[in-house]
Amino acid sequence: MTSNANASLKGVASAKKERRMEELEQLLDQTLNQDLIQIILSNSRDAKQAMKSKVRPVLLKGALLFQETLYRGNQVFHTNYTKEEMKAKILKDMGELFGQAQLKGISLEASVLVSKKGKVTVKKRRLSQQEGQKTGNAPLSRDLSHDRSKRYILQEGIPVDFLVGLGVQTPEGKIVRAKYDKFRQINRYLEFIEDVLDALPKDRCIRIIDFGCGKSYLTFAMYYYLHQLKKREIQVTGLDLKEEVIERCSLLAKSLHYDGLQFEKGDISTYQGEQKIDMVVSLHACDTATDYALEKAVKWGAEVIMAVPCCQHEVNGQIHCDVLEPVLKYGVIKERMSALITDALRADFLEQKGYHTQILEFIDMEHTPKNLLIRAVKTKKMQPGKGKGTVSGDTKLQSIMEFLHIEPTLQKLLKE
Repeated sequence: MTSNANASLKGVASAKKERRMEELEQLLDQTLNQDLIQIILSNSRDAKQAMKSKVRPVLLKGALLFQETLYRGNQVFHTNYTKEEMKAKILKDMGELFGQAQLKGISLEASVLVSKKGKVTVKKRRLSQQEGQKTGNAPLSRDLSHDRSKRYILQEGIPVDFLVGLGVQTPEGKIVRAKYDKFRQINRYLEFIEDVLDALPKDRCIRIIDFGCGKSYLTFAMYYYLHQLKKREIQVTGLDLKEEVIERCSLLAKSLHYDGLQFEKGDISTYQGEQKIDMVVSLHACDTATDYALEKAVKWGAEVIMAVPCCQHEVNGQIHCDVLEPVLKYGVIKERMSALITDALRADFLEQKGYHTQILEFIDMEHTPKNLLIRAVKTKKMQPGKGKGTVSGDTKLQSIMEFLHIEPTLQKLLKE
């Protein structure tokens, strides 16, 4: 084939790709305005460059701009763009980096898929005012200031049945003053779930176990978000040792007709009720109870693990290091260092088992220094013994544990 023919074919392919992106460009022209809620770009083809991008409108010194929040590993970057700059960047990113986009507006929802060959599929749907409020798209007031109060998944002023039932909201949708921190925590938790939604099965019922569910604010929130808002078929089991808690939560679930949500009395370390679970949650399980929950999750091959450890006493009771003695002699410092080391090692052990793992702040550090969340997503790109779990990685972890004279329970459980 001649060079002229090659050039002609390349020109035709380029022209086709440009036409395919025209519909996306028209969608962005239509939606990049003050009525936009957010755009999420995902399904990254290069996680090192960016895992995900979120776009929302902001008002800065009277000008409408669009703020991109870019997620790269454990780092987050914020950049403001004009409409034309934002449109150009999204078109470029969807052409080269991301394979999926979800757009939410006050009156419009849209999804965009871009195949590896460049085929673009756009689906959009108009929303009635009632639909917008029901799905949480339509805010009660539009405040686009750069430092505006956070836009929550569950919004103030819109009654949600489980929030009312748990005493977080009044029947009119007002947040009870004493429960506002809990309201913020619930929304933060739902953001963590939103980030890993694509890792959960789409073609069958999602099975979830919540170890140590307690009063179950977050268990109810998870069910409401996945089933009511995202329309996923799910089966959630909340497990706790307190009979009165299980009874109260079961009654509320029944009264709300949450048919896929059930509560059982049981202990994390001895629970054997399932063979396959898609998502394991363990919030504020004390000391080594978190390790047993993580071990169960790995054993089941859970696609997603979310754990907020609590009361990490084990390493605090073991740790001994002559080099660090000047630091460890202070009790509160020793306690905090032990907790951080415990969670870091837990994350590394999960990495060895084929999970992409992050340690994130669950709620603002001003409330408590202990609320860190371990979030792990199973990935086919990593296998046990690769990545951080190479022989070198194993040796380094073993060296750390020998240096500190510690033997974490999770390591022993996973070896068994």
